[in-house]
Amino acid sequence: MESTSVPGACLCGAVRFEIRLPALFCAHCHCSICRRAHGAGYVTWVGTLVDNFTLLAGENHLVRYRSSDHGTRSFCKICGSTLFFTSAHHPDRIDVVLANLHGTADLRPQFHAYFDDRAAWVEINDDLLRLGGATGLEPL
Repeated sequence: MESTSVPGACLCGAVRFEIRLPALFCAHCHCSICRRAHGAGYVTWVGTLVDNFTLLAGENHLVRYRSSDHGTRSFCKICGSTLFFTSAHHPDRIDVVLANLHGTADLRPQFHAYFDDRAAWVEINDDLLRLGGATGLEPL
């Protein structure tokens, strides 16, 4: 039987959490802020309702950084792992870095967000929907 929740943690394990399934979405984000925050060409997020997210340990190790007028990113102050993103645009949701889950979410990546903002050196060879524009979620 498939689990109804998936645990996760930062690299050092000081911050531990779980999300209850089903997830709302799973997507690759190519925005410049995500790229810089993660030091990567893009980051894969899984979205869940705040009510389906539980911080199990490490509240005192979380640092929150307001990265835009509406967005806040949380990371572990010990190991530096980027963990969560919240936005005033959708206050009932928390986005979790897929790679920090210690198990499988119920969704695989479904689309590319902010695709028109992607790094020129990133090559994408999949058939996922590509979204962009001012909101990052408009059909291209």
